[in-house]
Amino acid sequence: MRQLLDYCESHAGTIVETIEALVRLESPSTDKAAVDRCGREIAGRLRAGGARVEPLPRDARGDHLDARIDGTGKPVLLLGHFDTVWPVGTLERMPLRRDGRRLHGPGTFDMKAGIAIALAAIAALRDTGTAHPPVHMLWTTDEEIGSGTSRDAIEAAAREAAAVLVLEPALPGGALKTARKGCGEFEIDVHGVAAHAGVDPGKGASAIHELAAQIAVIEQWQDLERGVSVNVGAIEGGSRPNVVAEHARAIVDVRAPTMADARTLDSRFRALQPLRPGTRLTVRGGFERPPLERTPAVAHLFSIARDVASVLERDLMEGATGGGSDGNFTAALGVPTLDGLGPVGDGAHAAHEHVDVEQLPWRAALVAGLLHRLASTA
Repeated sequence: MRQLLDYCESHAGTIVETIEALVRLESPSTDKAAVDRCGREIAGRLRAGGARVEPLPRDARGDHLDARIDGTGKPVLLLGHFDTVWPVGTLERMPLRRDGRRLHGPGTFDMKAGIAIALAAIAALRDTGTAHPPVHMLWTTDEEIGSGTSRDAIEAAAREAAAVLVLEPALPGGALKTARKGCGEFEIDVHGVAAHAGVDPGKGASAIHELAAQIAVIEQWQDLERGVSVNVGAIEGGSRPNVVAEHARAIVDVRAPTMADARTLDSRFRALQPLRPGTRLTVRGGFERPPLERTPAVAHLFSIARDVASVLERDLMEGATGGGSDGNFTAALGVPTLDGLGPVGDGAHAAHEHVDVEQLPWRAALVAGLLHRLASTA
């Protein structure tokens, strides 16, 4: 373990150089040409590190990257994405810059530094001759917009894996993520009957009034103490103040800590019925990502990581988050999944996005050490 840390510390400059190279190749999810440029850079670095790389072509989104390195035992999946929320040109107003121990730039924290950490971990294992399991890496291009073109590949890879290590950013202070909420979105579409609001209001049925009544109902389903949130984030409807609204719509974000909670919310939305005569409802949507629950298998995987960190003379904590990742999919299959193994920093999706450069080597050593331990426990 110590030689892995020594290696990563002596190659800290390479980790930073990799992050900078990837950040300069801006890669917003919806710009296939830009994402594929970044993907070619990653593929080249993977091949230089001895991986067999197979692009997974997609028409409307960037091509995902499937990379494999031989080892002993059942494979371990390293999972992450290289698409970002930032449009091309963001570097002009959010330049890549170093400020003391902070490296700023769009996509540094979420999550190009995670890819750089994984590459450094693989290099450390290879160059020190340290045993490891077969490593299967899947770097995707649409995580920020729901993973619609990558979910099948993620789940197929996870089913073959002994464990999944997700290189998403760490929680504050470097804690790993052993639980994530399930994430969903529902649309409530209300149709009413238009009428003149002054002359014939009784002949109308307001879609807006019906939608307001429905919102009052679904608000009661929120239970923040248990981690269940229901947020009406967008509404629209009506045409003019003097017209009884014929149509209204709401989009609702929902989060649930367990599959049982997710199923309950889903059934409640689908059971909604009109509360006012003359109106009708259409409910669409559902949970896009199932919860990542802290199962005994997840807890055991974290205990292995904590032991590795202890050997590296670091304290490693765990925690939960309300946001989802592709690790939600793998955990829902029953595959032990550990998330947040990427960089320490702050500002995902924000103007102050940055990583802590001084923490990068030990995070790479943590991933390398965890892979080594998984080889010996497989």
